[in-house]
Amino acid sequence: MQATLHDPHNAKTCTPVTDRRTLGECLIANHKLKDLIATELRAVGFDVVANQDACARTVHLPVDHWVDVGALCLLARSDEPACLKDKSGDLVAWVGARSPEDCSRSMVTEADCFRIHYPWNLLELNEEVLEMMEESNIMGEVSPLAEINGVLHLGKGSRILPGVVIEGNVIIGEDCKIGPNAYIRGKTSIGNHCEIGNAVEIKNSIIYSHTKVKHLSYVGDSILGSHVMVGAGTILANYRHDGTNHRSRVNGQLIDTGRVKLGAVLGDGVRTGVNTCVYPARKIGPGRMTRPNEIVDHDLLNGVS
Repeated sequence: MQATLHDPHNAKTCTPVTDRRTLGECLIANHKLKDLIATELRAVGFDVVANQDACARTVHLPVDHWVDVGALCLLARSDEPACLKDKSGDLVAWVGARSPEDCSRSMVTEADCFRIHYPWNLLELNEEVLEMMEESNIMGEVSPLAEINGVLHLGKGSRILPGVVIEGNVIIGEDCKIGPNAYIRGKTSIGNHCEIGNAVEIKNSIIYSHTKVKHLSYVGDSILGSHVMVGAGTILANYRHDGTNHRSRVNGQLIDTGRVKLGAVLGDGVRTGVNTCVYPARKIGPGRMTRPNEIVDHDLLNGVS
């Protein structure tokens, strides 16, 4: 069996995470999404090839779905050009044609297919993947005065300083400095060359490489792109007073995220001034900055005031 991966037709709904990278290059548990999908496919016998090397029997798979591989195996055995759709009718994959429009047959899988359509879907998938971690893998240095209550993957050259508490399933990349006195919990992934400083709390978040959350800040259920600088005392809030689901504006429409806890989504290179407060479920585009004591109560996306 052979498979090839495609970027989705429209990844703009994942802005600002996808403003400077494709959806397939977005990180899940510190791995590119397309690499995780390819690993799943190879585990059940698929040979993953580039698009230009696809043949008539290649299964074509957009990376905006996390698909049950059993359904893909059934699709691969189809003797005619066929599309695979999920229970809601969304296209999941196809075989026997260069384009799904050329397929003469449609199949529907009853298996759960995780759709990656919005930034918070990346958080959900990150949670699912980290949940499967069973054993710690410590390749860096952990202070005897730190406390680890959970499963930790720590990269080479990274240091966990005194007073740090880690709870849950956490991945920290290479050459990171964590602490002193930081609190990391939930299903959290932190990339390479990051700094999480004194009295910082990180909860259930995705943090890309070269990002700094220096001190006295809270980051809850959030996504921080690469080269982000979070100023002292910044709060990325994640909970509504009324306890209802957060809504986020996408292409002019308010979308129910289905999440009671959802923080901010910061694009690459964002800098927040000291004591910035960001409302839950708000997005800030790449390269944007906030002033000290600023309150961000609406999206700050590039090209949108």
